[in-house]
Amino acid sequence: TRRILLLPDFEFLLPAFALDELATHRNEIVRATRLKGDELDVLLTLLLTSVTVVPFERLAPYLAEADALISAIDPNDVPFVAVALAEEHEGIWSNDRAFERLPGIQCWTTTRLKIHLGL
Repeated sequence: TRRILLLPDFEFLLPAFALDELATHRNEIVRATRLKGDELDVLLTLLLTSVTVVPFERLAPYLAEADALISAIDPNDVPFVAVALAEEHEGIWSNDRAFERLPGIQCWTTTRLKIHLGL
């Protein structure tokens, strides 16, 4: 995942709320990754250099459509689908199978993306 995020010439999009989620679950992430807090901060700073954060205002017009597409499966995914609807993109990168069911939105698993990129 880190290798993919650090590839040049790629732009990754992330709804702004995801940064709040990272902060909320920071301690859980530290435990799961076995990193020290300051190590996680450095890693996230580095990884986020490849990420464009999409503000809520840009997503707002697409939230109703995104809600209709994904909320019955997972309401927490609505902002990610809204990003896909709001921005030009090559698809959603996720290992969450719920995204595979979205009409008109390509879903890339990490394995599929690695194969596609020859990694």
